Amino acid sequence: MGGRAEAVITEKVEKGNTVDVVNLKMYFPVLRGLLKRKVADVKALDDVSFSIKPGETLGLVGESGCGKTTVGRCILRLYKPTKGVLLFEGTDISKVSESDLRQFRRRMALVFQDPYSSLDPRMNSCDIVGEPLKIHGLAGSRGEYRDRVAELFTMTGLRPDMMDRFPHEYSGGQRQRLSIARALAGAPSMIVCDEPISALDVSMQAQILNLLQELQSKNDRLSYLFISHDLLAVQYISQRVAVMYLGRIVELSTSQELYSNTLHPYSRALLSAQPLPDPAAEERRSRIILTGDVPTPLNPPSGCAFHPRCPMAKKSCAESRPELRDVGGDHLVACHCV
Repeated sequence: MGGRAEAVITEKVEKGNTVDVVNLKMYFPVLRGLLKRKVADVKALDDVSFSIKPGETLGLVGESGCGKTTVGRCILRLYKPTKGVLLFEGTDISKVSESDLRQFRRRMALVFQDPYSSLDPRMNSCDIVGEPLKIHGLAGSRGEYRDRVAELFTMTGLRPDMMDRFPHEYSGGQRQRLSIARALAGAPSMIVCDEPISALDVSMQAQILNLLQELQSKNDRLSYLFISHDLLAVQYISQRVAVMYLGRIVELSTSQELYSNTLHPYSRALLSAQPLPDPAAEERRSRIILTGDVPTPLNPPSGCAFHPRCPMAKKSCAESRPELRDVGGDHLVACHCV
């Protein structure tokens, strides 16, 4: 994408957003042979666009392999996007060199899915949480360092007298709190939460969701990208929700609007598969069973990627790819049948 095109796109972006993703593409090359020649591309992300405002939580849902985690890693610049504009607090970090990324790293963080494998078992919890303080030079003396770590422990519901323990001495929920404390150490404006509750039991899931909301209520500039398979958790914590299918966003709206007025056939099928806590409501509703397998991003279908499995598909669905368009009330959907 040329500089002039990027300038035009940047002008259309609303000022003051924490994150703006515009026409983001992330292709992974498939290499074969002794000379490792590229024979194809895995299109993990293909024209993904959305924004996240300060203090907002955007939920990102979809089947495994649809590109949710890749979106998060691109935002954090763990992956360098193939194409597109990736604005973080107004700066296009998709073009920033690795050496210049350090100034942005402090203001973005990641909470992993597995609260144990993401923690170094050889480090005590004080050093795990305090590592960003050392890297970014945010603590002076050893006393200031431990005081700040103790403050982060208290913020996330951990006792400061646990600072010298190692990860194996914590429960699963406490480990995830430890991960959140580490993410907060650099005072970030953006945290990518990649399936942060999927490895926890139900009671711990509720506690972690409430903790994330409490932290956001105390810092109205803190934004989350909340990636999850749990649609009820996403509904609970998110102000807006984006639904992904095979590397593209197919529906994007406020949480209330999306769950009460679901438009895209894939979103409807996804929501129908989510168990309901009310047994009577669960018995009354009808499930939408999709036929066929999820296509491969190595060779996606023509037109709308969902059309081979869509119960509403028509001829035009296979011929042209629908663009994400506003159908009213900031409800965006990419479907020829809506």
